[in-house]
Amino acid sequence: MAQATPHRPARERVTGRFGELRLNGISRAYGAHVALHPLDLTVRGGEFIALLGPSGCGKTTALNSIAGLLPLTAGSIELDGRRIDTLPPEKRGFGMVFQNYALFPHLTVRANVAFGLKMRKLPKAEVDRRVDETLRLVRLTGHAHKHPGQLSGGQQQRVAIARAIVLEPPLVLMDEPLSNLDAALRLDMRAEIRRIHQEFGLTTLYVTHDQEEALSLADRLVVLDAGHVAQIGTPAELYEAPASAYVAAFMGYRNILNLTAGTVGTEGVRAGGRGISLLGKPAAGTRIEPGTQVQIAIRPEDVTIVGEAAQGGGATAADAAAASETFDAVAEIVEYHGRGFHVDALTPAGDRIHLRTQSRVAPGDPLRLTAAPERVLVFPGADE
Repeated sequence: MAQATPHRPARERVTGRFGELRLNGISRAYGAHVALHPLDLTVRGGEFIALLGPSGCGKTTALNSIAGLLPLTAGSIELDGRRIDTLPPEKRGFGMVFQNYALFPHLTVRANVAFGLKMRKLPKAEVDRRVDETLRLVRLTGHAHKHPGQLSGGQQQRVAIARAIVLEPPLVLMDEPLSNLDAALRLDMRAEIRRIHQEFGLTTLYVTHDQEEALSLADRLVVLDAGHVAQIGTPAELYEAPASAYVAAFMGYRNILNLTAGTVGTEGVRAGGRGISLLGKPAAGTRIEPGTQVQIAIRPEDVTIVGEAAQGGGATAADAAAASETFDAVAEIVEYHGRGFHVDALTPAGDRIHLRTQSRVAPGDPLRLTAAPERVLVFPGADE
């Protein structure tokens, strides 16, 4: 029978695979300002978690607190039941990938990737084996003897990822790693990061403000709002059932309108104000009272043009007849997107409406708009 593995001392570096990482009410304050309110989260080994939110919401604070770059104000971090928030960053053994790559410009790709292994004084044969394997994984074998300045932005980012994962860390922390890349390269690198995550069996915590990036990469999302957790769930859960108008805005509901609830019944909530009247469904788990302030959330693709303004692909007369409510707006900005148009329109009261349509629309065109009730989410209250 094999001997039981002795308990590792607290000063030992954390490495290898793990079962779960637990964040127990971790928070971080700067004097009276609380940058991160208590966050409870269990990360399973092999999971890809995205921390999502705008600048200043606390996502980078959370990442740096987990890394040990910022001390916790309260709470604790446990890895497979062992508390690690008392360890310095270098003893936690986590890999870090920054948005500015932080590569050594005077070292070759191979030397950059090997740097951490050499600092650990591993045998040369082991260093060579792991570097070769990692360069193959990130598809940089042919660039091993180049310097960072000879590489594209995407290649440099892959070097940064290779340098992090060659150490075989239990957790890789990525802080907006694609923000410095152009749009086309971001799409390519998105797929690369997911492929590397899966092939290497990584556990990843990924900070981003881009909801498309988060939806395409993550197994679960943590949406933060001014340091508070707004919602945690799978991409499908947040996309289909956002818990608030704030989360809805990150899940593609670009139209957030502050209205007043009128009648509330089995057909839904009829809300109006500012020249707009719409019928929608209450968001899951919410209760809407007549006469209260509500927030209406609609995706651009769910706003439909009805009436004479729709030409060449707009709604039919039957669609217009079936629409429960309509309201007026004037097209202000029209962008051609290949198979259709993205339109920014303004209502008489000054509310901006985003819509996508195959109709031929020109700036200045009057539009009559509607949205199917099942595509309109109604949330209680209005965010200040």
